[in-house]
Amino acid sequence: MEYEIVTLEEKIVKGISARTNNTSPDMGKVIGGLWERFYQGGVCASIANKKNEKALGIYTDYASDALGDYTAMVACEVTDEKTEQEGIEVRRIPAGKYAKFVIHGDMVKAVQNAWQEIWQMDLKRSFCYDFEEYQNSDMENAEIHIYVGLQE
Repeated sequence: MEYEIVTLEEKIVKGISARTNNTSPDMGKVIGGLWERFYQGGVCASIANKKNEKALGIYTDYASDALGDYTAMVACEVTDEKTEQEGIEVRRIPAGKYAKFVIHGDMVKAVQNAWQEIWQMDLKRSFCYDFEEYQNSDMENAEIHIYVGLQE
């Protein structure tokens, strides 16, 4: 799987999150539930000061090992961190080096398959912030950029 090393500026994001684990039998339900609340629950529409219309799937707050719990967040990039919305979190994706993967296809299957390959790669991961940036909302023919945080 091909990728390029990029240096990103800090991103301010607003969204909703939940704690999960890749070995948990309900991991898919937890993350899928976040996406459902984000769109069907009106969270996305309620977020003010969006920088663009791209949705982000963010993974952070990893436990001490790569197989432990982490926080999954669904968010939008915004221009400021002010929020008075109950239940909406503000986070900062740190500036730094990331491995950038560009994938195309079914929004769910393509992302799942890409992560399975990424987990097998010998990347010098920081396990700080990893995220997906959805370039469009076409479920069957999506373009998704996956950014994996790297050690400096």
